[in-house]
Amino acid sequence: MKKKIVLAYSGGLDTTVIIPWLKENQDCDIIAVCVDVGQAADWKSIQKRALSTGAASCYVADVKKEFVEQYIWPTLKAGAVYEDKYLLGTSTARPLIAKVLVEYARKEKAQAIAHGATGKGNDQVRFDLGIMALAPDLEIIAPWRTWRLKSREDEMRYLARRKLPVPMKKKNSYSMDDNLWHISHEGLELEDPANEPQFKKMLSMTVPPEKAPNKPEYVEIDFEKGIPVALNGRKMEGVALINQLNKIGGANGIGIVDLVENRVVGMKSRGVYETPGGSILYYAHQELEHICLDRQTYSFKQQASQKMGELIYGGLWFTPLREAISAFVDSTQATVSGKVRLKLYKGSINAAGVSSPNSLYNTSLASFTTGELFNHSDAKGFIRLYGLPVLVRSLMEQEKKGGAKAPASTTASGKAKAAPAKTRAASSSGKQK
Repeated sequence: MKKKIVLAYSGGLDTTVIIPWLKENQDCDIIAVCVDVGQAADWKSIQKRALSTGAASCYVADVKKEFVEQYIWPTLKAGAVYEDKYLLGTSTARPLIAKVLVEYARKEKAQAIAHGATGKGNDQVRFDLGIMALAPDLEIIAPWRTWRLKSREDEMRYLARRKLPVPMKKKNSYSMDDNLWHISHEGLELEDPANEPQFKKMLSMTVPPEKAPNKPEYVEIDFEKGIPVALNGRKMEGVALINQLNKIGGANGIGIVDLVENRVVGMKSRGVYETPGGSILYYAHQELEHICLDRQTYSFKQQASQKMGELIYGGLWFTPLREAISAFVDSTQATVSGKVRLKLYKGSINAAGVSSPNSLYNTSLASFTTGELFNHSDAKGFIRLYGLPVLVRSLMEQEKKGGAKAPASTTASGKAKAAPAKTRAASSSGKQK
């Protein structure tokens, strides 16, 4: 019986090469699985390409809705960002793709799952860990870690020698990944951090900020429990809302990030990311949290957000810690409902108003006009107690330098109290009780 291998198939260069390579090196049937997470793709042509290069069958799984509701929204609610810039577009899609591959492997009774991630990249970690978490019995095949092909040019020559169609051209050979949430670009001039990105030939979703309109555009987003539910007053489900925000943000040059990041495998790499709709949503969500979350919760959530970003980037979606952080985040989002208005202009986002029925902003407290909830005289005692460690240290340092000795105790007004008579007597005689 032939071995069955489920292949994560995108129709790009790597996975196009993998089908004939696997068949040449193993007695196997290849089941190609395309996972639709919103990337721009002609699935009929891609299916045809898979079959023409040797796949026994090719499926397309449309999981855009699941991608948004089960992966993007939890990441957005957490405010998870990797290394201050990256909104985790590829990182959030990979665990879902791994989950779909496992489902098809079970359906087809396959013995292995193959993917086209390179031995230098992050995606191999994300795919492998996802498959390991969900199906530890399945073999994982990653040809880039074993074959002799060393570059994309080698892959193109491999296909040409076999008279198979090459799905890309060298002059346009950025390594790209796109989905509903973003597009990433690596390679070519980006391999030298000293080079300026060639946005004119690179960008797909977004115009360069200098080419954006000279007039600002306003958007209004409604949230319910941390999840965006309406755009400009119109209720929308997640996929449609993100698509519409991508168009609006892209037209205004929003969400372009140029980042030299630390890969999971230990090296630095450079990428340019386009996340127009996602950047708008992150900004709006944070503005709403500023008025809905108390200081302690917001502060701790910032720490959880950073850890969540690291876990997702590192392929650790299906782990107890990620699930626990998501549970904490969900509890914080119970009050994060309201409306946020933003101003978009030539690549920049600015708040233009935020409101919530759960707002902790109290005009009586915040106004310069004294209200019923605040008495200015209360501040003196609070500051003295809050700053007591500062005061004690300062007095100690002053005494060491030969200055006045610290008073034995002080009143709330700041005046020193005399020590009790017995204590003074004991101190002067050198005796202690």
